[in-house]
Amino acid sequence: MAKFPSTDLSRVKTIPIASRKSKVRPKDFAAVVPEGPVGLRSFLDSFPNILIGSDLRSLVKDIRISRRKKKPVIVMMGAHVVKVGLGPVIIDLVKRGTVTHVAMNSAAAIHDVETAMWGQTSEDVAENLKDGTFGMSRDTGEFINKALLKGMTEGTEGYGEALAKKLIALRAKNLRYSILAQCYKHDVPVTVHAAIGTDINHQQPTMDGAATGEMSFRDFKVFISSVSKLTGGGVVLNIGSAVILPEVFLKALTVARNLGHKAKGFSTANFDMIRQYRPSVNVVERPTIGPGRGYSFTGHHELMVPLLAAMIKHTR
Repeated sequence: MAKFPSTDLSRVKTIPIASRKSKVRPKDFAAVVPEGPVGLRSFLDSFPNILIGSDLRSLVKDIRISRRKKKPVIVMMGAHVVKVGLGPVIIDLVKRGTVTHVAMNSAAAIHDVETAMWGQTSEDVAENLKDGTFGMSRDTGEFINKALLKGMTEGTEGYGEALAKKLIALRAKNLRYSILAQCYKHDVPVTVHAAIGTDINHQQPTMDGAATGEMSFRDFKVFISSVSKLTGGGVVLNIGSAVILPEVFLKALTVARNLGHKAKGFSTANFDMIRQYRPSVNVVERPTIGPGRGYSFTGHHELMVPLLAAMIKHTR
């Protein structure tokens, strides 16, 4: 006799598989890409329509519907997006009218300026830190800090617009790669959101805290204006910003709602190499409670962002 009681399974009720709710069917499976030349659309259509494959298709559909309805598609981005060479991809989406606002942290603006002006960026931090030369590029600091001071004292523009105008005025040799400049040229708001002390231009003699704060504050108000239009549609993409942009977005959203804008019913998506707290809760979860939807995609930016752009342009 068994020492412990055992459940008799003979009275368990079973059901036919035909009546069972199932989530996967062969029609959703991946298609095998044939050998030899194959069209891009055929390749993109070959992805399984399951889990993240399904989510990516849904996000692309949300973006298309949003633009047809003239709702915003806002891209928030960290510095890594520029460092891994994705400027041309973002710029193409801007030129096509897919992206209606680009918001970046100030590190992204640094890489954008350095690329546009001097054709090089992303210094060797570990090597340069040894002798205290890390972040001491005079050209970079003077360009950004002087542009911000001039913008604060002589104009009404914000951080992003001030840098874009200076790049264009100087005819930067790599202007076609500048997200800042190309957004400005195509009348798309480009805002820069700084946290003082985080970036290399903050540690140099030309740094003006009042100018940096004021210019970033002006951009925050521009960003709120774009967020307030997320009414009954629109998409917000956060690509590679772990802290700054998720926090700025959450504050912009609450200001928009506080002022009476019905900023609800939109989609959000976070793209990053790992899942982190603030993007998950401040971008994907909290803002979309109710009539909205949040997506999370984990992978390297240099693969995921071109994939997203290709699907927007080439899938059905």
